[in-house]
Amino acid sequence: MRYLITFACYGNHLHGDECGSVRPGHNLPGSRLLEPDSWHVSVERSAMDQAPYALDQHSRMAVLEALHEVCTHRGWSLLAAHVRTNHVHIVVEAEARPERIMNDFKSYASRRLNDLSADPSNRKRWARHGSTRWLWNDQSVREAIRYVAEKQGEPMEVFVGDWR
Repeated sequence: MRYLITFACYGNHLHGDECGSVRPGHNLPGSRLLEPDSWHVSVERSAMDQAPYALDQHSRMAVLEALHEVCTHRGWSLLAAHVRTNHVHIVVEAEARPERIMNDFKSYASRRLNDLSADPSNRKRWARHGSTRWLWNDQSVREAIRYVAEKQGEPMEVFVGDWR
């Protein structure tokens, strides 16, 4: 199966913020995003016990290396990835459930970031979940790769594999 997986850094993508969010159970293709809601954002922000996390260039490179590492270890194909300051997009082909894939990506990335010793060991780096979209055909894979590689603004740490 092929997936577009996205996860945010801790505290950077709160429900109700300006960039849009979804509620569990309503994250279906074509679903509308929630309207911006400053009250909801303030409630979520007040529940945070650490400051929002951001990835600098060195950290972004380490996360991209970790994505390659987990794919090599698990026998998955990394088709594209873009590690941004506050979120990560990945297009991957794997014979595993997307939730497991996302959890493995976060775990390997956290381990790699721990090796940098730039943060305390209890630092929260990732939002609790993320987005796991199934890519059902070759066209949706091509569109996802283009979205990840070209539609995120100024390129940061980007990988695009040789796919078909």
